[in-house]
Amino acid sequence: MAAEEQGAPLSGTRVVAIANGVAAAYAARMLCTLGAQVVLVEPPGGSPLRREPPFLPASGGELTQTSALFAYLAAGFESKVIDPRGAAGAASLAETLSAADILVDDTPVAGREALGLDPQATAARFPDLIHVSVLPFGSEGPKAEWKGTDLIVQHAGGEGNLLPNGLAVEMFPDRAPLKIGGYFGEMQGGVAAALGALSALWARGEVGGQAVDVSSQDAMLAVGAFAIQRLGDGSVEHRVERSFRYGGVIPCADGFVELLTLEQRQWEGLVELLGRPDWALAPTLADNIERSRRGPEINRHIREWASLRTADEIVTAGQRLNVPLARYKSPADILAGEQEWHRALFQKISVKGTGMLDVLVSPFHFDDEPLSLCGAPPELPAGKAVEAVS
Repeated sequence: MAAEEQGAPLSGTRVVAIANGVAAAYAARMLCTLGAQVVLVEPPGGSPLRREPPFLPASGGELTQTSALFAYLAAGFESKVIDPRGAAGAASLAETLSAADILVDDTPVAGREALGLDPQATAARFPDLIHVSVLPFGSEGPKAEWKGTDLIVQHAGGEGNLLPNGLAVEMFPDRAPLKIGGYFGEMQGGVAAALGALSALWARGEVGGQAVDVSSQDAMLAVGAFAIQRLGDGSVEHRVERSFRYGGVIPCADGFVELLTLEQRQWEGLVELLGRPDWALAPTLADNIERSRRGPEINRHIREWASLRTADEIVTAGQRLNVPLARYKSPADILAGEQEWHRALFQKISVKGTGMLDVLVSPFHFDDEPLSLCGAPPELPAGKAVEAVS
């Protein structure tokens, strides 16, 4: 069922996305999932996101020219090919924006004025338009012109330097800093852009349209808020020290579980889960500070115990005792998960050339109800085929 048929929160809201990168596209994707009508303005030849690997397989196994990333980000969008560098294209873009409530834009700062997309120009021509700019380092300041891939955003936001940590750094102490898989940094920028758009939309009745400036680097910094807080007491967090004193990633007989006990009752549940061993019943371990001090020792005991049991066995027993833990799943496990489908995290979407795909809908529910996708990713209008991948 389409989002607007459900009376979704943004039904009737019109969004234009000029999205050459993941952050802007992800912001528009979240607004679309909330029920907004999203028009993706693409250059001749199609959005660069259409050419991002990996590509989806056809039913026969060969690869199509459909980017998996684009199919996910643009699910439910409409497509409109516009080249605003000419008079006809500029008029078409102006007409499209005149009907919009929100513009999500990642055009580089240096190219905005020529396209009439600088915030001052859009505010003058479309006073009720909410213009959301999302760039790697924002549109103002000394780094506004800097380029930034997801790798750069993650490391510029500090999180890359803190990975790997915990069990991974124990296993691979000489490994260089990593980044979180996928487009985590750019998606943090997209989350901030979507929230900025919603905030401005909320206030539009009182103040009119607004310009919202989002830096993906700043959004990424918020992920490492605890590390930033520690700067206040003179501590510089490092991946070698960044781990829970006990718990964290625990190897078991057939995989890994994540264990986190922050509260006294959770520790007591863990002791029960472990079978009330003598070492865990020591009076000194009733104190949380002492447990933190003896974290490596406690983890040795937990790992020895877990190595003889399966992940599902540990999780099932732990949940009965209110111990916060979960299994690390493969993508196939997640797609087949009973709980994931019960929560309506995925929706089947038909993608041309590939067939039915299970696509993640949204990272959140609204009013305790799952949201839905409006449809498949858009095809380019006739005669605007995607340029061949070299």
